[in-house]
Amino acid sequence: SHGQLPFYILKCKKIGEKHSAIRSADSSRKQTSMKQLYQYFFRGLLTALPIALTLYIIYIFWAWSERFSEAWVRPLVGEAYIPGMGLLIGLVTIVVLGYLISHRLILKLISMVEFPFINIPVVKSIYLSLKNFADYFNPAEEDVAQQAVIVKSPDHALEMVGLITQQSVESLPKGFGKDDRVAVFLPMGYNVGGYTVFVPRDWIIPIEMSAEEVMRNSLFAWMTNKQDS
Repeated sequence: SHGQLPFYILKCKKIGEKHSAIRSADSSRKQTSMKQLYQYFFRGLLTALPIALTLYIIYIFWAWSERFSEAWVRPLVGEAYIPGMGLLIGLVTIVVLGYLISHRLILKLISMVEFPFINIPVVKSIYLSLKNFADYFNPAEEDVAQQAVIVKSPDHALEMVGLITQQSVESLPKGFGKDDRVAVFLPMGYNVGGYTVFVPRDWIIPIEMSAEEVMRNSLFAWMTNKQDS
């Protein structure tokens, strides 16, 4: 009848709203599940990536040392050769090399070996860049230039973590400000890169961290575990 028509319309409207709410809840659950799945994948990737890269580097070193050992050591020792001896020889060689370059005489001899690398134009740039980068993190170098600091402008609350690379700008070319400034390297996350800024000395605040810790934390945007604190 005509009197019952509004009732049916209202009932159908409520049923439609109910189905719409159910569909909305299902969609929300699906979005939440996808978000959780993405978070699990991202966490798993961050966990696996350092392990995979470390194992890959070890594998490359092991494969190279084994090929070298197979070609040069095995003909000398014959049946006494044991698989894996190349890795052991490689590790011992690195330790011996580190011991030798601790002496000035050997260091002078190595500088003679470096001569071709520092005189070929393109090779010179690559070699010196890598050498300076490695020397910066040399634990034997007790230099204040490796100081980890926070850079903070007096006018801003923003803080940036970096490493002092030069304690003075006096040796820099003309055009640089000659007041009391220091050079600070600000590493970027997720890649080997960053910015070097020259800031007044009173803008820096020393922190109790090593250069290695700063670079390691910056690589993954300071997403460290609580256990590392």
